[in-house]
Amino acid sequence: MKITFLDGSNKEFENGLSSYEIAKSISSSLAKRSIFALVNNQPYDLMRPINFDATLELITEDDPRSIEILNHSCSHLMASAITKLYPGTNFGVGPAIEEGFYYDFKTPNGENLTESDFELIEKTMHEIANKNYDFERIEVTRKEALEMFKDDKYKVEIINELPENETITLYRHGDFVDLCRGPHLPNTKFLKHFKLLNISGAYWRGDSRNEQLQRIYGICFFKKEDLDNYLVILEERKQRDHRRLGRELELFMISEYGPGFPFWLPKGMTLRKALEDYWYKIHKREGYQFITTPIMLNKDLWEISGHWANYRENMYISEIDKYEFAIKPMNCPGGILVYKSKLHSYKDFPLRLAELGLVHRHEASGALNGLFRVRTFTQDDAHIFMTEEMIVDEVGRLIKLFDEVYKVFNLSYTIELSTRPLEKYIGRIEVWDRAEKALAAACESVGKEYKINPGDGAFYGPKLDFKLRDSMGRIWQCGTIQLDMNLPERFDITYIDQNGEKKRPIMLHRALFGSLERFIGILIEHYGGAFPTWLAPVQLKIIPVNINYHTEYAKQLESLLLDKGIRVEVDLREEKLGYKIREAQTKKTPYQIVIGDKEVENGLVNVRKYGSNEQISLTKEEFLDKLLKEIESLGKETIIGGKSDD
Repeated sequence: MKITFLDGSNKEFENGLSSYEIAKSISSSLAKRSIFALVNNQPYDLMRPINFDATLELITEDDPRSIEILNHSCSHLMASAITKLYPGTNFGVGPAIEEGFYYDFKTPNGENLTESDFELIEKTMHEIANKNYDFERIEVTRKEALEMFKDDKYKVEIINELPENETITLYRHGDFVDLCRGPHLPNTKFLKHFKLLNISGAYWRGDSRNEQLQRIYGICFFKKEDLDNYLVILEERKQRDHRRLGRELELFMISEYGPGFPFWLPKGMTLRKALEDYWYKIHKREGYQFITTPIMLNKDLWEISGHWANYRENMYISEIDKYEFAIKPMNCPGGILVYKSKLHSYKDFPLRLAELGLVHRHEASGALNGLFRVRTFTQDDAHIFMTEEMIVDEVGRLIKLFDEVYKVFNLSYTIELSTRPLEKYIGRIEVWDRAEKALAAACESVGKEYKINPGDGAFYGPKLDFKLRDSMGRIWQCGTIQLDMNLPERFDITYIDQNGEKKRPIMLHRALFGSLERFIGILIEHYGGAFPTWLAPVQLKIIPVNINYHTEYAKQLESLLLDKGIRVEVDLREEKLGYKIREAQTKKTPYQIVIGDKEVENGLVNVRKYGSNEQISLTKEEFLDKLLKEIESLGKETIIGGKSDD
């Protein structure tokens, strides 16, 4: 067989050799460092024989792609330890995730494990790993697999859903065998530096109608220092938890009278309004028209859109005048009704309709999580109507807008192009192919790389998903651009083309923040509550040294700043100066001005910036000018420190 390597060179090898044997023939050290291989760009176990001409790429532990294999193998190790401690445990699924892995399971006697059990499980995992078991790939028939897993109802359910003639693969290490597609590490000896992190409930297959299992999350690294660094980051994340900071900074609250329905407190509402103002400003510049659609609409609309048949269990239903109505879970149908309210021609395109639309979705109570998972939220939606020829230019323009906005918040991102699902999709394949090529061309037109996410498109069309990375290294799915081939057909929307004929427009759904609630939750943790000045609920705290002598000047300064739209507070409490300064720091107020005799006599301000020990003295006019420039530039220029690093 002929093997072609990454550099384009090729070499003949005997049929049936594994990637490991091929690597060893090149370099013993390369073989030792290799974790798995890509054979014809498909993941392959290092020890799996190759029997055909192929391209070969060896993935070592230094390659970021090896982390997923490491963590998935560690999920098997954890499952084997739980089986040893609790024989007869049934297992759901145990994938690698963005950070680490998890496994869902149910113990035979229904024991509820807790974090206090982690020490014993980890000890057992180390004992198993130290035996240096190989991960062995085994191919079996459906009948053989059903016999092997006859006592595990979850595995039986998965096996019965696989195609009739599909070869089923299992993986064995030691006495433990698991149903799995692979690939895996060559050996358990790589599994040394891991930590179990938390445990939660999880419905089987994510469906609240199914029974609840337990889910243990963990993380694994090749090097001890990487694990230690990660655990330090985890502690910092706890300090940045948006639920805790939301309380301390008086931003939002959740009441027992409305689980999943957040209340915005005055400071939180101020922050939200600043974000909305920015959103409106950039969308007005980009040629969007703004609409608002009703929060509740007749059942007939949701039947046309398909939500009644496919999403009803997540919708809140009511009756008005003996007709069924539903509170909207999405803004799209309302946006289409706005489009249909008048005739359109090709000259109207691209027609950009934007809406900060409040939606409601029934989420399981166990899934609720601060602002990250709620039952009511505001989507920053836009629906764009255009001709097919406009897709590349319009999507390219959108990508530039997304890039601009994410840079303002210092959020890096990657783009994934999700393509046609293998089975459940609507429309002709050739239309899908054109749509996918158009989205890819749009990325290329603005010089943005993208990763293909095969088969993960919505049933109604392909999409671009924007994965944001915050200051804690976490990945968030926020922005999305979706091409819809469903709703234009369902609602029979048209436009008049150059020849006076009716045509079906192309429809794009796009959200930049995703939802205001979730995005604000992300920002709270991303900034650790220390928001940039333009976004902060209170931008400036004025602190008189002596309220008997310095209050008048402080109030004059407050009036000047308020007239310019600055969000300012004056601290006139009978407290010590040091206490007031520390509290302003605790509340993460961007700037504090301390007013004493010198400032009153000379019309000056003594400025302190949050997180900095530096103080500067400016005239009040100089300070106001610099503060307004910082706010206007969205933090690109700062009073202390000059221009920002980004």
